[in-house]
Amino acid sequence: MASSLLAIRNLESGYGRLKALFGVTMNITPGEIAVLIGPNGAGKSTVLKSVFNLCDIKKGSITYKGKDITKLPTHERIQLGISIVPQGRQVFSNLTVRENLEIGGYMTKDKDLIEARIAEVLQHFPDLKPKIDANAFSLSGGQQQMLAMGRALMQDPQLLLLDEPSLGLAPKTTQELFARIKDINKEGTTILMVEQNAKAACAIADRIFVLEEGRIALHGGKKLLNDPRIKQIYLGGHGH
Repeated sequence: MASSLLAIRNLESGYGRLKALFGVTMNITPGEIAVLIGPNGAGKSTVLKSVFNLCDIKKGSITYKGKDITKLPTHERIQLGISIVPQGRQVFSNLTVRENLEIGGYMTKDKDLIEARIAEVLQHFPDLKPKIDANAFSLSGGQQQMLAMGRALMQDPQLLLLDEPSLGLAPKTTQELFARIKDINKEGTTILMVEQNAKAACAIADRIFVLEEGRIALHGGKKLLNDPRIKQIYLGGHGH
């Protein structure tokens, strides 16, 4: 199907003998923000890790821009235009903001292009501008998350995978971060985001997928959040 940027079909994956996904099928179209929500332990992060080849795919297929990438090594996926921002604000804390961004552009040999992309990142995240020569450990949690996202953007990805971007951030910072995610999307980057903060994420989403025990239980547009079944999935027999 030409209309899909990323097509996941009957995906079963996990870690060694531990299976986390049991036949997930999803379609992400170019230019949209797709959000994956669901209770803890539903397998949301495993979906992203499967797309980036960071876990064991047992069955099913992943197609990106019409190309089967199910068995493709991670670095080749990066070259095809897929970037990931893992959970937990992973930055090189003893390096400066600039050095972190330069590492993000390591596959780009053109120095001018790297400079241009750093300038673009600073446009998206103006808070990082005055901190460009500061070490990453001196940044606030929100700024570190912006830096982690900026580093992923240095590859100029067409598909950006975000794993729990708002984790541990204050509501105001989350709001600001989500506004930035929307801006990045407006410039043409398709986004697939896993998020605990369902309300904030769904506010900017074009499409919502609800994962329950390793399967897609529901999917739809913004109105999906009002579906009574969502409450059931979150509060169902899982406890907290």
